[in-house]
Amino acid sequence: HRVDYLAVAYTDEGVELRKNGIKLPIMVMNPSIESFGLLLEYDLEPEIYSFGLLNHFIDFIENSNKIENITSKKIRTRIKIHLKLDTGMKRLGFEENDFENLTNILVQNQKNIIIASIMSHLAGADEAEHNGFSENQITIFERFSAEISKKIGYNPIRHIANSPTIVRFPKAQFDMIRLGIGLYGVEMAGISQNQLMPISRLKTIISQIKNVKKGETVGYSRKGIMPQNGKIATIAIGYADGFSRRFSNGVGEVCINGTLCKVIGNVCMDMTMIDVSHLQDVQEGDEVIIFDDKLTISMLAKKINTIPYEILTSVSERVKRVFFTE
Repeated sequence: HRVDYLAVAYTDEGVELRKNGIKLPIMVMNPSIESFGLLLEYDLEPEIYSFGLLNHFIDFIENSNKIENITSKKIRTRIKIHLKLDTGMKRLGFEENDFENLTNILVQNQKNIIIASIMSHLAGADEAEHNGFSENQITIFERFSAEISKKIGYNPIRHIANSPTIVRFPKAQFDMIRLGIGLYGVEMAGISQNQLMPISRLKTIISQIKNVKKGETVGYSRKGIMPQNGKIATIAIGYADGFSRRFSNGVGEVCINGTLCKVIGNVCMDMTMIDVSHLQDVQEGDEVIIFDDKLTISMLAKKINTIPYEILTSVSERVKRVFFTE
């Protein structure tokens, strides 16, 4: 699919990819000092964002190079790193006033490390009200990264563009882009959603259907109160699966046979009850859509005042994944 690089949050995620036959370059965005050995063993490339981490990594490489082998794999002479710059996010990264100290360390240790890329991250690229701030971040990144490249004597890959940046600031695409949630067909800026195709669907089934009388309560803490005589269905998904408890008591909706049905009562850990009184033909075992290309992730996110990222990342590992390829 023409992907050149992969990025993971933590080292163990990169190890998992390597164990499953992934050979692409993999950047680890938040490496720990304890994981340096695994980084080298599995040919993973750390993001370096502070002097503490940089110095620890350089010391580790130097000590490792004195040993012939580590976990039966020969140490390479130069290790790739990715340099993180803080241009305004105030999360991780070197700032411009770190330039002299940073570049001196990099130049002095070129025998051990090579900078594969220089990167930063925009704090508000998904919202037009922050365009001025984003433009300033891009300017700082362009200047800072150019100064570093000049000092070290070569030009690493430069990248600052996440999914909304790709759409809103084409000039900031530089040498590489980081397409995150865009891969799932979600366009956070709300500009080009019609040009993307949602690719994920979360579904479950009806476990049981019950007749419930008007005024009877449903679920934990008796929060659900049946508004009239009708039917409820218990579906096999709960907050432990990623269906947030904030969808409780009519906030959340699911789709059965093309019809929306509201949550009644509190979402449970493993189950959720929904009101199906208005459905003419509904049976136990029927498919229930939590989200798809019609009942979208963005729609769910708005219901509970969050962002699509949280909806996607909340789907727990115990939910079975089925992958389709073209």
